[in-house]
Order: sequence, then structure tokens, then C-alpha cells
Amino acid sequence: MLTTLAMLISLSATPVMAQAGGGEVDVELVLAVDTSRSMDYEEVRIQREGYVEALKHREFIEAVETGLLGKIAISYFEWAGDVVPNSVIGWQVIETAQDAIDFANLLEARPINTQRRTSISAAIAQGATMIVANSYRGMRQVIDISGDGPNNSGNPVVPARDKAMEAGIVINGLALMLRPSGAPGGLDKYYADCVIGGPGSFVLPVHKIEDFAVAVRRKLVTEISGITPPATVQKAAGVPGTDCLIGEKQWQDLFDR
Repeated sequence: MLTTLAMLISLSATPVMAQAGGGEVDVELVLAVDTSRSMDYEEVRIQREGYVEALKHREFIEAVETGLLGKIAISYFEWAGDVVPNSVIGWQVIETAQDAIDFANLLEARPINTQRRTSISAAIAQGATMIVANSYRGMRQVIDISGDGPNNSGNPVVPARDKAMEAGIVINGLALMLRPSGAPGGLDKYYADCVIGGPGSFVLPVHKIEDFAVAVRRKLVTEISGITPPATVQKAAGVPGTDCLIGEKQWQDLFDR
């Protein structure tokens, strides 16, 4: 585990120290939210509101309460070309409706900012380090990544994903498909082939921003409950693989013109 932790910290853009407290929980869940400038301010605002609404929703609370232990540990950060400075909300235990409301209020109070580029690899490395370095013992460890484009900055995404999976972490994706992303076959396929991983991992596509809040809630409930998602959002098998460096190539082509 120490070797794995060292590798993840070396990939992470933001150093993460082990948190105080700890103990057993049903799930250790990191919410990693894309705030790159490919989304406009209104879309980022609606995305933020979607997470706040989902965390306060009764369906989310019930999913937490029906777990074996009835509590989860959750944290949050924003990312674009790197992890956004000062965006990290450290680990909190959610056991009651008030716990969930308190966490959602912390998120709601954050200023809304956007950054350049897209580094899914930095988001995975940051999330994995936060999980490995904390003092909680979850029956499952999950990184929940939302994004609207392929990796085009920092390290390649596949090695970061694979290292997280080696540490026993599941990565799920919320593919924001509000406009063309340049990923052949669609961003959801890119996420399925290049980003998500681990037992029961899945990706949910979002085609309209007004559907975001429902998609987030559905995703959180699935992750917390540990239920198997519908086949339509599971990682596809037996199909040609996506070029997981497509984002880097597109960015390079932009400068080669």
C-alpha cells in the first residue's frame, strides 16, 4: 500500500495529507468535477446546482441510510488542466440528512471559477491520493468524475486510471455531452474505454444541461448503494477501443496548423 501511495502522490498535482478522524464507512467517495472553460459560466453554475440538489435529495440520504453501516465518507474538488487551487473540500462523514445538507452548503458557498485545459489524469491521481491517504476504511472506494472532453493536458489518462485500479479504487464517469467533444464515437465511449475502471464501473451520458441534476443523483445513489447499473451505462465489451490519446493529439494539431 505504501508503494501504491507513493506512486499516486507522485502523479497528483496537489499534495494530500491523511485526514484526522476516520473509521469504517460503507463508501469512500470523491467527487471530481470538471470546471474547464469548454463550459460557459451558466453551464458550470447549473452543474454546481445539480450537485447541491443531489446531495440534499431524500433519495441520496436514503441510499446512505440503507447501507450496512449507514454512513459514507465524502470529499470534493474541481479540476481543469490541473486540480483547481483551494477547491478541495476535505473528507466529511455523512450519516444523517443534516450531514448531507452541511456538505452541500459547503459546496454551494464556493465561488464559481473556470480554468484552461482538461487533465482527467490529474483528477484521477488527486482523487486516488485522497482515498489512499485518508484514515477511513471503506468497503468500497470510488472516484466520481464528471467532464466534458477527453484528456489533453498533463499525464496520459490510462496509466493514472490503471494505478488507481491497482489500489482497489473504482472510477465512474459522468460524460457531459452538451456539444461535440471531438472524441470519435462520443465522449461516453471515450470515458468507457479510457477513464472508468474497476468492478461495476459505469459511465452516464448527459445530453442536456437541465438533465444534469437527475443524472448526478442517479449516479450517487448507484455508487453508494453498490447496485449494478443498467447495461446501457456499463462499460462496453467486444467493441473497438478508443484512442485514449485523442485529446492530446487534437491539442497538438491545433498548434501544428
